[in-house]
Amino acid sequence: MSLILQGSTSGSVTLQEPAVAGTTVLTLPATSGNVVVDSATQTLTNKTIEGGTVISGTAVSASSTSVDFTSIPSWVKRITVMFRGVSTNGTSNPLFQLGAGSVQTSGYLCASGVISTGNITNAANYTTGFGLASGDASNVIHGSCTFSLMGSNIWVWSMTMGASNTTNPFYGGGSVSLSGTLDRIRITTVNGTDTFDAGTINILYE
Repeated sequence: MSLILQGSTSGSVTLQEPAVAGTTVLTLPATSGNVVVDSATQTLTNKTIEGGTVISGTAVSASSTSVDFTSIPSWVKRITVMFRGVSTNGTSNPLFQLGAGSVQTSGYLCASGVISTGNITNAANYTTGFGLASGDASNVIHGSCTFSLMGSNIWVWSMTMGASNTTNPFYGGGSVSLSGTLDRIRITTVNGTDTFDAGTINILYE
């Protein structure tokens, strides 16, 4: 007896043992998902996928006072935000904020800083988001940071970036507990009024 997996369009799937020797056909929905078997009925139901696929968002130009990525799927466990040549028109540091239905602006536990000629500069704690300590409009920022789900809507943040106009790297880490399932990320500045004036931002999620 062999087992064949076939694609379908939607719905649930049932695994049925043939009465005689032959082929058992398992038809899977085309929508992404895990398949869970019910031990009583042998019915396999399409469930939301949990990892295994890395999906790219749409790269956007860094402009205005914030850049939002919304409609992030509920199954996501890790998100990477990528900067290429990002800068602002002021000295307020870039800030990453997560949200569940709306952007959360409090409850962040975070610190970041700059390593400059062996010394730590611009080090600061942030409570309204995850702050990227750069502190200079002339800095042209490249790199990425990651957000990982610890469980119970708790997300942890880790960041390492650098600027192409200096030799100083930026670093940081933190965590936040959201009120619900994450569905959005906002990249803004601490004061909320400085404007991004160059560069490209995108996300990966998995």
